Amino acid sequence: MINSFSDAPGHGPSTAPGPGHHAAVRPVLLRPSEPDDRAALKALLASGSVREVHDHIDDQLAELARCLRPADDLSGARLEAAVQELTDGVDPGRYGTWAWYPWSGRLVHLLPCEQFRRVRTDRNRDKITAAQQQSLLKRRIAVVGLSVGNSAALTCAMEGIGGSFRLADFDSLSLSNLNRLRAGVQDLGLPKTVLCARQMYEIDPYLDIELWHDGLTDDTIESFFGDPEHPLDLLVEECDTPWVKTAAREHARRHRVPVLMDANDRGLLDVERFDLEPDRPLFHGRAGDLSAHEVRGLAPADALAYLLRICDESRLSPAMTDALSRIGSTLSSWPQLASGVMLGGALVTDTARRILLGDPVASGRYYVDLESLIAPAGTRAAAVVRPMAGAAQ
Repeated sequence: MINSFSDAPGHGPSTAPGPGHHAAVRPVLLRPSEPDDRAALKALLASGSVREVHDHIDDQLAELARCLRPADDLSGARLEAAVQELTDGVDPGRYGTWAWYPWSGRLVHLLPCEQFRRVRTDRNRDKITAAQQQSLLKRRIAVVGLSVGNSAALTCAMEGIGGSFRLADFDSLSLSNLNRLRAGVQDLGLPKTVLCARQMYEIDPYLDIELWHDGLTDDTIESFFGDPEHPLDLLVEECDTPWVKTAAREHARRHRVPVLMDANDRGLLDVERFDLEPDRPLFHGRAGDLSAHEVRGLAPADALAYLLRICDESRLSPAMTDALSRIGSTLSSWPQLASGVMLGGALVTDTARRILLGDPVASGRYYVDLESLIAPAGTRAAAVVRPMAGAAQ
């Protein structure tokens, strides 16, 4: 039957965005083979709520058959026989799942979960093998901070890195976010958690996504990390608040969760393997011995100095270095570009995949600086990207 949108099972303690917000977060999944779901589907179609119906199940079944039998020339009667075998003779109209997206009014007919994911990730083969893909889809990834983190979450979802997610952010989409965050003007004012979850569900409606609309607080951070039945496998930290950055790492280290952070400047990627190094100092030791509690008490100027130590001010790009001296006078905040955010999403996803598959990925700070790699005319770009000296220490 059609479930409540705000209390669907599997969501975190702050699933509902709250009064005044659009509550629809996840799609409603209806199986036409089930009488109750079939009746709910009929009622939905009669309600006038459906704006568009997308039914391409025949094409999906044909694509599935060709994915499973790439060496066969499937067409005509041979293709029809292969599809009949896959569906066991069930009428395509009653096969698979209808996904109802209440925020867009779209009703979409899709393959069942396993078959859907087999076709959707078919072009991953064999950069990601079928066995690896199955393993990755069983993992739970948390993303804290959903401006830069939105790109990482969406890229992971597209690549099939993680089947369960926890998304945390207290903010809503504003106009100035649209220079780097994939969204439209119709989304202004929407909680960033809701925006990101909707985008991910439109890629894969079978995902399990928990939302934390208040971000991480003293009251929620332990439950964010400490659910023994649903532990985290990896944390992507992309927030601006010094206390959250520090407290998230303290909890990640305690629970032995690896942490990735893209700094959106010079292609900086931080890797902290707390799963392998439970005594590793936070931020590669750049934060000193300050605890999250102590960081919370820092004056604004000291908090900025703390962030600069974390990011290594001496290695910032010239544009970022110049901007820091002008924030609050001629600039409202530090600069961030869509190209850098998209690069960060790629760096995080590629590294997350290798960590979750057990590949040897060392802790450290790494730069993929496109201005250095794609050099000005008459100069020679570096052939490889190297971590900073001592990055794996």
